[in-house]
Order: sequence, then C-alpha cells, then structure tokens
Amino acid sequence: MKGISWRSEQGAAAVEFAVVAVLFLTIVFGIIELGILMFDKHILTNASREGARAGVVMRVPRVSDAEIVGKVEGYASDFMITFGPSSALSTTVSPPETARTGSLFGTELVVEVTYPFEFLVLSNFGLGPKTLRAETRMRME
Repeated sequence: MKGISWRSEQGAAAVEFAVVAVLFLTIVFGIIELGILMFDKHILTNASREGARAGVVMRVPRVSDAEIVGKVEGYASDFMITFGPSSALSTTVSPPETARTGSLFGTELVVEVTYPFEFLVLSNFGLGPKTLRAETRMRME
C-alpha cells in the first residue's frame, strides 16, 4: 500500500478561499449598503426639514410649492448617495400653495419626502427596493 499523495490535495485551498471569499464579500458589501441606506434616510429627513423651514418663514409673497420642492430636491441631490435615478425622489407639500393665502400664523406646513432605495448587492438575495420616507411638520410664522 502506498502512502497518500500530496497531489490529491492540490487546489483545495483555492476552493476553500473561493467559498469563504464570496460569503465574506457579501457580508461586507451588505454592511456597506445598509450604512448607505441609513445615511440616505438621514439626508431625506434633513431635506424635508430644509423644505419645511423655507416654507414656514414669513415672507411676502409666501414661498411657492415649487420653491419648497426645489429646496428639498437640491439638498437631497447634493448629499444623497444613490444607485438609482435621482428623479425617483417624490416631495409632497400640504396644505397646497393655493390654500396658503391670508393669515396662516399657527397652521401647520407638512413636507413629506419619499425615495425608493435600490440595493446593489443585496438585491441579488431578494431584497427589493426599500421606500425611505421622511416627514416634517412646522407651524407657519
């Protein structure tokens, strides 16, 4: 009987590395993507605050809905990390501009921002787009 040949184990380390590397890289990129998701949620919250603050400050004439949406989208486009189209950002202002006439002191302005966050790596594991939502309510000055 001959001894075990070392030749039969050639390539075993490469196969083990390939299996472990795929798992390790998936975990690392998953952590990175979840960090970006939390960062983008933070940016959406700040963007809705910026828009609401612009809308409640006393100014004659009052700030239009288009200006509020522009403020929100400008802030989001400057700071968000996106993998999808930035045009998917949706901003809702209520009450609408037509209802904001006359004396509005004390009434609430609500700015709501939604964005479908697309995963790059985690989408391969069945995680579809996650809708990020931020809402800010401020009283008119």
